[in-house]
Formats: sequence, structure tokens, C-alpha cells
Amino acid sequence: MNLDDQFLRYFGSSDLAEVTPAALQGGIDHMRVDFGLEQDRERRFGLWTLLHMLGAAPDLDIAFPDAADRAAARRFIEITEHHEG
Repeated sequence: MNLDDQFLRYFGSSDLAEVTPAALQGGIDHMRVDFGLEQDRERRFGLWTLLHMLGAAPDLDIAFPDAADRAAARRFIEITEHHEG
């Protein structure tokens, strides 16, 4: 998953600083729908990580029925929180 391609797909720009608040919310809504419909495990995880970085990811217990996927998501959260702090 190429991040610039995902930004263009959902927000119409590869630079989120250029995206209006309404377009940002619309893109997040679109991404959440795609996340709910996605069947590919890796793509689903990629969408979740992007949603997480935007502060819009669904709760782990809802997002990932598989325990291994929830554990991977928790590791991702720990890593990103460690680098933010």
C-alpha cells in the first residue's frame, strides 16, 4: 500500500495539509466503509493503521476478530506511541 496513493484516493491530495476539514472527514468516512468491506487481511490492517494515525480507527476488538491481528495492532500502537513521546 503506497501512502501517497491512499491519500490521493481518499482525500484527493497526497499532502494532507492541503485537505479541507470537510474533505478530511469525507475521506475518513470513505476509508472506514472500505475497511468494513475489505476481505484482504493485509490491506485491512493497512487501512486500520492509517485510520489509527488519523485518530479514527475502530476499537481493536471490533476491528480484528483474530487475536493475532489484535496483537499486531497493539504492537503498532506501542511503536507509534514510543516514537511520538
